[in-house]
Amino acid sequence: MYRVLVADKIAEPGLERLRKCGEVEFDVRHGLAPSELASVIGSYDGVLIRSAVKITRQTLAKPGKLTVIARAGVGVDNVDLEAATQAGVLVLNTPDANTISTAEHTIAMMLALHHRIAAAHQHVITGGWSRSTYLGDQLAGRTLGIVGLGRIGQAVARRALGLEMKVIALDPFVSGDTALDGAVTLLKKLSDLLAQADCVTLHASLSAETRHMIGADQLKAMKPGAVLINCARGALVDETALAEALNTGQIAGAALDVFEKEPPEGSPILTAKNVVLTPHLAASTSEAQERVSVDAVESLLAYLVSGEIRSAVNVTGMPSDLTARHRAYVDLCSRMGTILSAWCADGVDKIHVSTHGDSLEELAPTLAWQAMVAVLGPHLDVRLNLVNAKEQAQSRGLAVEHTTHSQQRNLPESVVLTVESRGQRHEVEGTVFMDGRPRVLSIDGYAMELVPEQSMALIFNDDRPGVIGLVGQAFGDAGINIADMALSRRGKTALMVLKLDEPMPDKLREQLCGMNPPILSLRTISLPPVQEDRDAS
Repeated sequence: MYRVLVADKIAEPGLERLRKCGEVEFDVRHGLAPSELASVIGSYDGVLIRSAVKITRQTLAKPGKLTVIARAGVGVDNVDLEAATQAGVLVLNTPDANTISTAEHTIAMMLALHHRIAAAHQHVITGGWSRSTYLGDQLAGRTLGIVGLGRIGQAVARRALGLEMKVIALDPFVSGDTALDGAVTLLKKLSDLLAQADCVTLHASLSAETRHMIGADQLKAMKPGAVLINCARGALVDETALAEALNTGQIAGAALDVFEKEPPEGSPILTAKNVVLTPHLAASTSEAQERVSVDAVESLLAYLVSGEIRSAVNVTGMPSDLTARHRAYVDLCSRMGTILSAWCADGVDKIHVSTHGDSLEELAPTLAWQAMVAVLGPHLDVRLNLVNAKEQAQSRGLAVEHTTHSQQRNLPESVVLTVESRGQRHEVEGTVFMDGRPRVLSIDGYAMELVPEQSMALIFNDDRPGVIGLVGQAFGDAGINIADMALSRRGKTALMVLKLDEPMPDKLREQLCGMNPPILSLRTISLPPVQEDRDAS
């Protein structure tokens, strides 16, 4: 039974999903002081938060059995990702859940600015009726400049196109000259976008490089009469420079839903001219609140119950959304790595994953790190997973590499995992068949076709008559049933891979190792049963 701490306010549909999961029990404890949270967090397997709770380095000083933090929302500014990574704690978010609500709020802010709705409202409720004073501007025909063309940026673009606006965008991670089937023109420089846009809206993530990306110089580069909208992260904008630009009429207006400090007490933007301000409301719709809660809970449960990673923030090389087939390949590499870990008790120098098939190219880094976790995990006294794999490899001087190739032989996809350890080299090749189940195709060049699962014994022996009978007799005498067997020959030696109904007893292991020759070496492996995933095909 897994334990989950709900440390922040989660919508009722999310809590209901927790209640229906028979494999977790949960406590709802809002408003914990930082010291209280730090003292109890290690007794839980998972924690659910929103924006009100901060997970700091001090919070994670004693992580205990904590393995996952799920943030109901996009931003994870309230989680110390470096500390979580060092502790081997997975951090998840819900990047899709509030996309529509945030895009709609951005359009609403744009309309409010251009039609001067907030100022006109205040004018009317104080007894005024000067229509000419609040002459507005229509959006149709104007140019919208979008900085950051991710999920939300694209949603804003689609809505702006529906309002008959011209849309230009800047995103260093989107290639080509256009986006959205040619409807959006992509620019390479922020200065070019600022010079052309009548309205600039920010949808970039916050980093050291993007902090104050809109400052005094950028505001001066904007078109006269242009406006700025920020519904992303407050620190993207230098609020002091923005207030000055507004008060001097350098730009015509600004609409902010986010601020450098929240609430923005003392910010010069509060007294600036021609502003529309909202208290971080973009994702605050009933639909978005329900969806972020449900998505956060679903992601947390998927990881705790089945090990599936969705929307990870701090996992090395993990694509944002894995298909069922890609998940099957991650599982395959974990099983292949566990097989090779049997040769690595004395250390590892290099781990290399080679993928074959274009469909695995993006997944190759994840497969390499997953293999590293499986190879080293049994031999380390620290928690090792995809979260801290890179850090552990660097601290130990371990090379983890990957290469990608086109399809080979008659297989649409395959993976080769190679481990170099103290001058020795071992290799496993595998694939996932169309039934969604993993197959090992070879071990150290011995060809076979075997589903790697449960208790297994790898027996290298002289290739001569009677060895199979000798091994079978030994297992029979020990009362151990052989569920499946793969045999392969190379030169004068052979490899028997046995799948057993139960683990091999130490006494039987010692007996077989004592039969040298013809038994040359024996290694045992324990793997979980393969889970059926019908979508993996």
